[in-house]
Amino acid sequence: MREVILCKYGEIILKGLNKANFENILLREVRRRTKAFGDFTVRYQQSTVYIEPNDEAAEEAIDAVYDQIGKIFGFAGICRAAVCEKNLESILETAVNYIPEKLAGMRTFKCESKRSDKRFPLSSPELSGEVGHALLKKMPHISVDVKNPDVVVRIEVREKAAYIHAGQDKGAGGMPLGSAGKGLLLLSGGIDSPVAGYMMMKRGMTVEAVHFESYPYTSEAAREKVLTLAHELTEYCGKLKVHVISLTHIQEVLRDNCEEDYFTLLLRRFMMRLASRTANVFECGALITGESLSQVASQTMKAMAVTEDAATVPIFRPCIGMDKEEIITISRKIGTFETSILPYEDCCTVFTPKHPRTQPELEKVMAQEEGLDIDALCNEAWATRNTVVLEQFKDPTF
Repeated sequence: MREVILCKYGEIILKGLNKANFENILLREVRRRTKAFGDFTVRYQQSTVYIEPNDEAAEEAIDAVYDQIGKIFGFAGICRAAVCEKNLESILETAVNYIPEKLAGMRTFKCESKRSDKRFPLSSPELSGEVGHALLKKMPHISVDVKNPDVVVRIEVREKAAYIHAGQDKGAGGMPLGSAGKGLLLLSGGIDSPVAGYMMMKRGMTVEAVHFESYPYTSEAAREKVLTLAHELTEYCGKLKVHVISLTHIQEVLRDNCEEDYFTLLLRRFMMRLASRTANVFECGALITGESLSQVASQTMKAMAVTEDAATVPIFRPCIGMDKEEIITISRKIGTFETSILPYEDCCTVFTPKHPRTQPELEKVMAQEEGLDIDALCNEAWATRNTVVLEQFKDPTF
């Protein structure tokens, strides 16, 4: 029995005349992922992408491919389906051989049919009735419930074949990766920033990352932790460039020349300057941060306004209205939580003030900067930049 994967479009179905552009981006991503597992045919028709294994090796890899397809942004739902010829005898034979395993442990079901090929001799209700009757004979312990079934068995009669499946998993949703420009993620070693990157990927944005380190105040293990997080995100984006910049000298200058309770704000302003510079050089249209309103002292409304003042590109904050539990839930879902909670320091924990300013005034913050050679400090930090490229199907090398 031949089995295929069916992927149902999400938001892109509403894109009108621009729909083909989104479809092409989506298909490229599907082909990239399936290619890593074997020989598959990928085609689309009527807002559905069909993934068909072409040999025995590909058939054996279908579980792994199904897992990959669940991480592709742009699909609302995915399912595995049996394929058969478009005649009643073949449909009934396939249904009674394929569906019972899918209904194991269930008490009720119903059948729904869709005939894209109107030449099929039975109407949709008639076909549903025939399949339902055959399944009841095969499984007398189960019953039909048309209002609230445990499982919906679907029969789709399309142009090339008939497809039978039971149950559909939720897709990754969102928009196809690469359909909404490119952003630069400020990636720390915490829980929030990988979630922020994932959420912007889900909206179709290609992402690069910048990480600020403070060696030797932060360790090599801390750097590797961040790059591990970045590699975990490649499950959703395929490839991720991480630009690593040292802030060590900047932090030492701030310690020696500025009031302690302004350290964090001043440091974050330097981060925004350097992140903006990185974004401009690498053609990123926005910065992405994991900031959540009032979560920490530097994320009050006034504090974020002060740090944003130093940026020269827009800042996207997809976590801004979320509480910590919501962010942790997403972190667990995308597989970054366990790495994020590893006990390694990051640059924001170096020279942390005992009483940071939570309601700062921009003029007073800028007054702290008056004695600093900001351009020289930024140029010196920029000269430390090195770039690490991480790819999904390759072991990371740090």
